[in-house]
Amino acid sequence: MATAFIKRSTSAARKQILVVDDHPMMRTGLAQIVNAQPGLEVFGEAGSPAEALEKLSPKLPDLIMADLTMKGGSGFEFIREVQARHPELPVLVVSMHDENVYAERALRAGARGYIMKEESPDQLITAILRVLEGGIYLSENMSTLLLRSFTNAKSRSAKSPLQCLTDREFEIYQIIGRGKTTEEIAALLRISPQTVDVHRAQIKDKLNLKSGTALVHHAVQWVETEGSGE
Repeated sequence: MATAFIKRSTSAARKQILVVDDHPMMRTGLAQIVNAQPGLEVFGEAGSPAEALEKLSPKLPDLIMADLTMKGGSGFEFIREVQARHPELPVLVVSMHDENVYAERALRAGARGYIMKEESPDQLITAILRVLEGGIYLSENMSTLLLRSFTNAKSRSAKSPLQCLTDREFEIYQIIGRGKTTEEIAALLRISPQTVDVHRAQIKDKLNLKSGTALVHHAVQWVETEGSGE
């Protein structure tokens, strides 16, 4: 049987970047920033993880820029899928979400960098170039926090209860906060309602909440205050 090889783009002049975001205006803005930079160009755009994965054939870009919250699926799962299929392909997360909550999780999923959408175009280019050079990009503040967490036992023990949730539990917690039912969560994440219920119970225990209603209230309040909705 013949083996199909996926080739990386051979453009010597410009590094090619796939932009993944479910907001068309945001994709357009990011694409304009990339194309205006000498040495960079947009490989393509995608509005969902599934669409992005389809674009990774027959050629690969040099970098993927991706949001974390997309209607078509989980950003964390997308990063893991990219790494499973193409471990040499770096992903830079460009997100509206607070880096203090999301950056470490994104790196654990396999991302090579995390930058918030509120940063300047110049800073975005700095992040892109850092990752393309094989480095890891985080803001100075986030880099300091992560270094402290690794070197200071007291910092590790002082983590908030939300940081004790697994990535899947944290993802379900956010979706609960957006008002979705167990069945809707199961359909969205392509898991069984029973599995969702197991995760709900684990989240309640870790957050020391007494009931399902308390969990919903807690999650809704967190989503509203942290601005973590879609």
